[in-house]
Amino acid sequence: MRLGLNLGYWGAGNDAANLELAKEADRLGFSVVWAAEAYGSDAPTVLAWVAAQTERVDVGSAILQIPARTPAMAAMTAATLDSLSGGRFRMGLGVSGPQVSEGWHGVRFDKPLARTREYVDIVRMALRRERLRYDGAHYTLPLPDGPGKALTLTVHPVREHIPLYLAAVGPKNVELAGEIADGWLAIFFSPEDSAESLTALRAGREKAGKTLDGFDVVPTVPLAVGDDWRACADSVRPYAALYVGGMGSRQKNFYNALAARMGFAAEAAEVQDKYLARDYQGAMAALPVDFLDRTSLLGPKQRIADRMKAYAEAGVTTLTVSPMLQDLDQGIAALRTASEALDLAGVGS
Repeated sequence: MRLGLNLGYWGAGNDAANLELAKEADRLGFSVVWAAEAYGSDAPTVLAWVAAQTERVDVGSAILQIPARTPAMAAMTAATLDSLSGGRFRMGLGVSGPQVSEGWHGVRFDKPLARTREYVDIVRMALRRERLRYDGAHYTLPLPDGPGKALTLTVHPVREHIPLYLAAVGPKNVELAGEIADGWLAIFFSPEDSAESLTALRAGREKAGKTLDGFDVVPTVPLAVGDDWRACADSVRPYAALYVGGMGSRQKNFYNALAARMGFAAEAAEVQDKYLARDYQGAMAALPVDFLDRTSLLGPKQRIADRMKAYAEAGVTTLTVSPMLQDLDQGIAALRTASEALDLAGVGS
């Protein structure tokens, strides 16, 4: 198992600290640094900035939003970042959610699985530098009734194959990741509750005639280091409450549904009720500490090492940490503790 670092969203006032964390991850031998996008900073610009100031660590999008750009544009971005970084780019894709897709990008959130499949087909075709001709239900290239012609990507990526990941939460989406991607970007992953997701992944791999060997299972987990793990859990509450309570609508919140599938249906409903009523403190307080503990790395080094061992045994191949403390010194100390804990766990690769 390798370690990754998730920087989250840029532009929240901690950008200089995030860059230093990325540099520290590079020095510590982390495998990858990820950046996200929603409706603020875009991931490619951040990744180019990070890649320019690091040497060995991969840079990855977690995620590039599928409704935000055409598949051809996504391939152009991937090829450019791979070239600029010297072959260090990993391409994470995701459909986002209906509020962002329809409210921000003006793209209908319909048939996300079929749309994703076609999108990945076209991205891979473009990165293979094939002439783009595609006749799908969602994408047609070139358009049949105009002057457009089939074109070929002019940029040569450093690598013949840029690793492609899908962010997925529901079982069908996870199965699709197993079938068509090189890795799965997971959130709120719990070793104790991973059987359903890993079964879906294996089913997808079997559809493609493959196994999980060489497939990258990449959950992002909050990291909070301290003597009292319950106190550490409190630092995760704002992040978890945002996702479980407020990320999406009442009718469609993938993270709330995930928490329910993990056995926290009543608690997840309470968190959502309070969050949507703008009772953010109440929403945070309603999160069960057991849920936070199952999906985070909390406490002193030995406890974190024990949890890392559980993640590795569950099939995780890249464990991406997201330090909860905004103070730079504490964040760097947390990354160093994570690196030492991985060695202590004896599951590093």
